[in-house]
Amino acid sequence: MQRQSDQPLIVVLSGPESTGKSTLAKQLAECYHTDWVPEYAREYVENLKRPYAFEDVRQIAQKQINQYEEALESKSKLVFFDTFLIITKVWFKEVYGTIPSFIDDFLKLAKIDLHLLCYPDLQWINDGVRENKNKRLYLHELYKQELDHYQFNYEMIKGQNKQRTQQAKQYIDQLLKAH
Repeated sequence: MQRQSDQPLIVVLSGPESTGKSTLAKQLAECYHTDWVPEYAREYVENLKRPYAFEDVRQIAQKQINQYEEALESKSKLVFFDTFLIITKVWFKEVYGTIPSFIDDFLKLAKIDLHLLCYPDLQWINDGVRENKNKRLYLHELYKQELDHYQFNYEMIKGQNKQRTQQAKQYIDQLLKAH
């Protein structure tokens, strides 16, 4: 999947739950006056009136792919994603022990310019949807392994509040200068 010259740069925030991805994605979009794609999985699961199932996670993955394709049509120079398919792939693997092949096929071709991998050094906050308080470091390593597997460009985001934002902006500024 080659990016056209008029397509935006894509920056994805990844990391375990309660690592500030949503807050950071929104802050960065505001800072750069650009688009961001909120976390769809959260919205989907919050609206279920039952526990999620395999088919629900498959629908979430398909929606994430559709959002990516829509983002490529954006007239913005930069689009931020609050989570994406790496997290969904690991979710499938951890919860169901299997991964639909379309996810791997898509990730092999996806043109994502930068992943910001948020480290689990923020306090975990229960919000009714989160379920992995004691697995955050483990999941962080799985996300890192997946980013390495696909040879995606990524940077680690650590620290508290403004530190995270400043680190992210530094990496994004470098990306923008390179393009």
